[in-house]
Amino acid sequence: MTDALPKSSAAPLPTTGTLNTLFFAGLETFDRPDAYQVRRDGRYQPISHAEVLLRVRRLALGLRELGLASGDRVAILSENRPEWAFADWACLSVGMADVPVYPTLPADQVTHILRDSGAVAIFVSNEHQAAKIAGIRSELPGLRYVISFLPDAVPRVDLTLASIEALGAAVDSPERAAVWKAEARMVKPNDLATLIYTSGTTGLPKGVMLTHNNLYSNVVESSTKIPFNGNDSALSFLPLSHVFERMADYLFWATGTSIAYAESIDTVPLNLQEVRPTFCMSVPRLYEKMYARILDNAVAGGGLKKHVFFWARAVAERWADETLAGREPSGLLAWKYALAQKLVFSKLKERTGGRLRFFVSGGAPLAPEINKFFYAAGLVILEGYGLTETSPVISVNRPDAFRIGTVGKPIDGIEVAIATDGEILTRGPHVMRGYYNNAVATAEAIDADGWFHTGDIGVLEDGFLRITDRKKDIIVTAGGKNIAPQPIENKIKTNKYISQAVMIGDKRKFPVLLVVPNFDQLEPWARRQNITWTDRSHLLTMPTIKAKIEQQVAKEVEGLARHETPKKIALIEHDFSVERGELTPTLKVKRRVIDRAYTALIDAMYAEPHAGE
Repeated sequence: MTDALPKSSAAPLPTTGTLNTLFFAGLETFDRPDAYQVRRDGRYQPISHAEVLLRVRRLALGLRELGLASGDRVAILSENRPEWAFADWACLSVGMADVPVYPTLPADQVTHILRDSGAVAIFVSNEHQAAKIAGIRSELPGLRYVISFLPDAVPRVDLTLASIEALGAAVDSPERAAVWKAEARMVKPNDLATLIYTSGTTGLPKGVMLTHNNLYSNVVESSTKIPFNGNDSALSFLPLSHVFERMADYLFWATGTSIAYAESIDTVPLNLQEVRPTFCMSVPRLYEKMYARILDNAVAGGGLKKHVFFWARAVAERWADETLAGREPSGLLAWKYALAQKLVFSKLKERTGGRLRFFVSGGAPLAPEINKFFYAAGLVILEGYGLTETSPVISVNRPDAFRIGTVGKPIDGIEVAIATDGEILTRGPHVMRGYYNNAVATAEAIDADGWFHTGDIGVLEDGFLRITDRKKDIIVTAGGKNIAPQPIENKIKTNKYISQAVMIGDKRKFPVLLVVPNFDQLEPWARRQNITWTDRSHLLTMPTIKAKIEQQVAKEVEGLARHETPKKIALIEHDFSVERGELTPTLKVKRRVIDRAYTALIDAMYAEPHAGE
């Protein structure tokens, strides 16, 4: 990491503004040789603020030369990379609204997004994405240009990013640059910045209209809640097509934080050690996997290594209890904790690069047990909460206001209230303009007083917001008992033998559980038991295996109310997936889809009597 060189002691940003304001403020305040970083030719290579300015300006001028105009919508279908940011900044600077598209989406869903948004052009990252668009282009008469991020021309694209930048370079001049900058500053806070299509846990994705000020205000307020120092670096690996990483990268730019792009989600462990970031944003799935791997390595080490790890964990949890209660650990506990850090947790920190100051978690609930473990280890996870429709941050834990099991206090400038049925409502500059081409859905989401209905159930405790479940996910059994499944599922997933768990039971006699085992743990255990099998489906039919998983689930749900405890368990041999429509692109469970997809299996569980009947 290279220290950021401040160009000026810029005045605090106003509370209302545009993303273009953030872009130019970042350029005027910081002068980093590594504003962005990208791994190419086996190493991370820097891209300076000066180069970003040049490329964004020439790309913007090139788009103008193509005849694209303010108000046009331009889609981006790409994995995270610097070109994503260049295209985004360029579109925003000339008053266009961009439409991010998840690169994992199948062609039929891409068709809906491009048609509904009216996109006139689309950036694609590679030949695979270009082929996807080629297959549906006949259904998109309004799509004028397909533009590849690859430097060389590829089949089925009209232009490359380089060719558009060349168009811009041909007309670039000091006078034209000044006009471009002046026009960018003329974009208004309430102008549309982006159309982000929701993941669609029910029905077709809806286009969330976010204005410049929606995102700008969220960045400005969030920047005061987390301590950035101008010399930070961050690893960007959550999809930029999701509002969480998108807003986070704007936040990093505004605070002079170098943004390094991971090669893929699979290379994150390696990239962490290469980049050595001080900040990392992720959804809970990453922390769940890290936690499971850490526990597995400790147990697999056996003997002294296992004993030392669990001793260190117990010491760290006592230290965490004292610290979270506002007391300063001292004496023997402080000495033991320092030794635990040296023997165990320093190695864990090294796996994240050794310089991490904060993880930030969002997108779904994080199990308190996992949060406390990382906190005790000295790796703080600041859990926050928000939605695409709220740009996204509503609340976030911060170093000076931190409470595990909550999503922190609401950020300044917004309102949060709890409705009579427990639903979380919010109002303020972060709330979307509405759903594109969908006045009915907009009216259902935002009431006459401007309150956005989140669909989440929660409570406020001493100013801290605690999420208890999704309103639509609440299970009401045939006997009228209410069950919030998410916290139960999250607890079950902390078990090393379980990869995924989904509770079913709405309008039924009792709840049941669909479990995808963690085969990386289950299969070695089965071999140690001298069990033989032909394939995974065969393995899951064995009574010993089912008893093992039932035992692990029972251990995790101990202490639940009787009506909350799953009465039966069915094992599934493959993970729920985005491709089959069982998960959203942000890995949220589509409970109704799963209920329908596994109807026969679920019905069979209810057809058999259980001990409580």
